[in-house]
Amino acid sequence: MTPAVPPPEGSPAAPPPRRRPGGRTGRIRAQVLDAVRAELGERGYDELTLDAVAARAGVHRATVYRRWRDVGGLLADVFEAAGDDDWQPQDTGSLQGDLAALNHENQAALTARPPIAAALIAASFRSEEAARGVRRLWEDRYARCEVIVSRAVRRGELPPHTDARRLLIAATAPLYHQLVLLRTPPDPHLPDHAARTAALAASAGAFATSDPEKFLLPDASGRDVSVGGVAAPASGAAADGHPSDQPGR
Repeated sequence: MTPAVPPPEGSPAAPPPRRRPGGRTGRIRAQVLDAVRAELGERGYDELTLDAVAARAGVHRATVYRRWRDVGGLLADVFEAAGDDDWQPQDTGSLQGDLAALNHENQAALTARPPIAAALIAASFRSEEAARGVRRLWEDRYARCEVIVSRAVRRGELPPHTDARRLLIAATAPLYHQLVLLRTPPDPHLPDHAARTAALAASAGAFATSDPEKFLLPDASGRDVSVGGVAAPASGAAADGHPSDQPGR
């Protein structure tokens, strides 16, 4: 979920990513964006220049200036490229497990060296183009992660009309607070603890919304299941809107 970080091996398959130019154009773009990430991770935003990126990528500086114009254009394209992947959240069979797996992926990305993910997040506060790019990427990542909540509703782990966005933010925010804002050393127990806390709160209805039409998506059987709630009780949920005693898929 963390911006511009490659998904780990073994991530579930997803629909094919958006097609991008291939051939020489695609190779140049990949070389340049790899150079942006490397320069940013090693030197930081203040020393990121088009000339340095061109030199590191082995591309003529005129090519970089013509296509990306400035540092903001480079950063925006890094975020755009990150959305081209086929990453999907893991399905561990439980809400807490899914949230914990997501948190472990985020913590691994945020603590990697060089700190590319953290540097990109920091750069989004310095460049308006990068800020727009990271907002689009976050929207994409949250949309992909909403399946975690819809699966949990179908299993009967969550009440209908659970707001996926609020739950996902609650589950992942502690990692960004500790690692990005406070810059504390990584706590190996934090991903699981944050996931358990959010899952318990969600199962108690802390993220329930009164809007049953919010974020409607079809479930596996074709019925409308909302990632913010459920239009009709899904498998494992009773008609009164609460999880049954016999959860199931």
